[in-house]
Amino acid sequence: MAARPDKALPIAAIAAPADAARADIGPVVSSAHLASGRSPGLSEVEYGMMIAVSAFNRWMVRCMAAAGLPGLSATEVAILHSIAHRGRERRMADIALVLDIEDTHIVTYAIRKLEAAGLITTRRAGKEKLVSISDAGFDACKRYGQLRDKLLLDITSEARISEDKLSEAAALLRLLSGAYNQAARAAATF
Repeated sequence: MAARPDKALPIAAIAAPADAARADIGPVVSSAHLASGRSPGLSEVEYGMMIAVSAFNRWMVRCMAAAGLPGLSATEVAILHSIAHRGRERRMADIALVLDIEDTHIVTYAIRKLEAAGLITTRRAGKEKLVSISDAGFDACKRYGQLRDKLLLDITSEARISEDKLSEAAALLRLLSGAYNQAARAAATF
């Protein structure tokens, strides 16, 4: 299906190629040498994750900029949302754990930047630093959520993907995350 330059393809038309066309071109991957192994399907998933991660990071940065906070990285946006989650204080170690950030220095830097911007507050409890969302941070997250509803959900609803299918995809991504983490630990022993 060819699109006119002034007419975008519907998401459903570009999201899943027809089976016959797929058979002719093979799996959609970025590394044919990996796709020629035992699991070309996993290579397709890996390529899909790579481009999805890039697109998602770009989205978070641009949505937060549109919400009035330019200059935050995708990691900083994710940390801000994690701190805003349920409005409870968070330990820095818990933020790193929940977001699967291995390097605590990344979280420390982000916390300093978010605090300097007035988006969060911190306090000490013994040796630990506890982090809370500020009113300004909560407002920014709320504006982000409104933009997300307006901009992103309109686009994704065109694909007609049910909430059940989205939940299944999320469960698969969590399962793959565990597999990749376990494989990374095994690779570190080589």
